[in-house]
Amino acid sequence: MERQRILALLEGLQEKRLSVEEVLDRLKYLPFEDLGFAKVDHHRHIRRGFPEVVFGEGKSAGQIVSIVKSLSRSRSPVLVTRVSEALYRAVRKECKNALYHSAARAIVSTPTGWRSPNHRGIVVLAAGTSDVPVAEEAALTAELMGHRVERIYDVGVAGLHRLLAHRETIQAARVLVVAAGMEGALPSVVAGLVDAPVIALPTSVGYGAGAGGIAALLAMLNSCAGGVLVVNIDNGFGAGCAAAMINARSRPSDISRKMAPGRSANRKKGR
Repeated sequence: MERQRILALLEGLQEKRLSVEEVLDRLKYLPFEDLGFAKVDHHRHIRRGFPEVVFGEGKSAGQIVSIVKSLSRSRSPVLVTRVSEALYRAVRKECKNALYHSAARAIVSTPTGWRSPNHRGIVVLAAGTSDVPVAEEAALTAELMGHRVERIYDVGVAGLHRLLAHRETIQAARVLVVAAGMEGALPSVVAGLVDAPVIALPTSVGYGAGAGGIAALLAMLNSCAGGVLVVNIDNGFGAGCAAAMINARSRPSDISRKMAPGRSANRKKGR
């Protein structure tokens, strides 16, 4: 059935009854590949700009292997999040291109010869070392979506001088992901220093009253700083994906020009 539908689309293109844009638009919504236990969406990269990502937690090694093999046929990078190293070793036996990123707890499989584009503009920060796994999930996601990521870790509000030591890098960013647990204050502080969107990423790190990240989530939702967007607790993938999409649409002309103190726009133009 799908072969017939694709042939009909190609015939419509050949006969100029359909435009290239119309064919692409219809291809976006072709059905998935049914593996029985999972329905793999091979056209998500057409609709969304990045292939389907596999949430590994709760899946068996056999299930992940089948999904990775299916997605790999599209010659695109494959990302599997929230997996242990032991599960990776089982996957690696069947998927030779698979690599394990221990800090992000993720498996990545890229086709031979694949090279990621290198768009600058994303900075990922983590308040503490315990927040790094979630921050790394965000950074790795953005990198696989074609962006260069600068990482700044262990710069929480308990020692603001550590954050301010990276002020130039932070202020040059087009979009920032800020991961924090405990009281979740870091995104508000960062947002007060920059003119770019800040994606607040609450983590489940913290003592009892932190309630597994609820305290950080509520603090970020109640931020008094403008331009703070909040994703769910420990959702590094969601934060990295959003950052990549924002950065992909950014252009130098969209970013406010950073001018030296005391220098006005008129003076810069020679007036």
